Amino acid sequence: MGSAKKFHQVNGSFNMRHGHLESPTIVYETWGELNFHKDNGVLLFTGLSPSAHAASSEVDPSSGWWEQMVGESKPIDTTKYFVICINSLGSCFGSTGPTSINPETGERYRLDFPVLTIEDIARGGHEVVKSLGLNRLHSVVGASMGGMTSIAYAILFPEIAESVVSISGSARAAPFAISLRSLQREIIQSDPIWNEGNYDVTEEPVLGMRLARKLGMLTYRSAAELEQRFGRELIPEERQTGESFGLDFEVESYLEAHANKFIGTFDANCYLYLSRAMDLFDVADHGGSVEHGLAKVGASRALIIGVETDLLFPISHQQRIADGLEDGKREVIFHSLESIQGHDAFLVDMDRFRPILCDFFNCSMNQPGKLREA
Repeated sequence: MGSAKKFHQVNGSFNMRHGHLESPTIVYETWGELNFHKDNGVLLFTGLSPSAHAASSEVDPSSGWWEQMVGESKPIDTTKYFVICINSLGSCFGSTGPTSINPETGERYRLDFPVLTIEDIARGGHEVVKSLGLNRLHSVVGASMGGMTSIAYAILFPEIAESVVSISGSARAAPFAISLRSLQREIIQSDPIWNEGNYDVTEEPVLGMRLARKLGMLTYRSAAELEQRFGRELIPEERQTGESFGLDFEVESYLEAHANKFIGTFDANCYLYLSRAMDLFDVADHGGSVEHGLAKVGASRALIIGVETDLLFPISHQQRIADGLEDGKREVIFHSLESIQGHDAFLVDMDRFRPILCDFFNCSMNQPGKLREA
């Protein structure tokens, strides 16, 4: 199985909101073909932890994190659109981040990496767009952290994207979400192995990352879903360890499995940087208020989707984005979904999300997908 990763190295200094990087690399993957006019591009930004592998391809047939959304005859149809998925600046899947080598020292950046912002991630994506010779995009799309980034991109580069899609995103982080992410970062930093960010790459702060992931899973889903899926079901006796205060309930086993699955797949320092980038994001920085910032979006169409059970990005935040974009000059479509899957609904509740995306992108098969358990 090959890798579909593509690499773009920025020529010279890349200016960030709080510093700069020298010739950073941005990793991305693509699907589909550019049309003659080079105006069918769809730029896709990810959430905090996914790589650029949004969907399978001939080069890499493994399933991507948005497999049911991107591909032939899917909502974002790769027979019509040229899809570009960006691995965020600051991540650990190839794009320059804390795990990368600092050319000035020859050592890993670690905590010497500049403070990262959502705007920096958007600008990194635009470097790829420019390298591909695109002056126009059909759409810029993102969910979760990517939903923030798609809005930031549409503000920073108002002439590029014809439409913007923000799913389960926000114009500014909610105090509740900031508090939760702050606690996750504190948990990671409290692991002795973290060692002020100077841990060995062969011995990462596993305990801190496990606990941070468990807390994250509780915020990605809803209480209603956990009640429906697990209730108070006990773990069968043959699976119990017999340890004092060991796992007794299936819901505990669910959190444990997701925490263990996450270990070794994501770098702790990268997690800290991307987490804080979400907290720092505020559209008001681009106009004095959220409304003035949103007024700078140049897209003629906008699709804003939220989930009513989302703890991290409350539905009122998506409503505010939609209201702010509704200026009489653009088409704004807003959907408030009743899914019980919470923040992660865009990854698993395909029955609700696929028809909406399919309609917006005018796909040929407006059929619901399947609800994935994850």
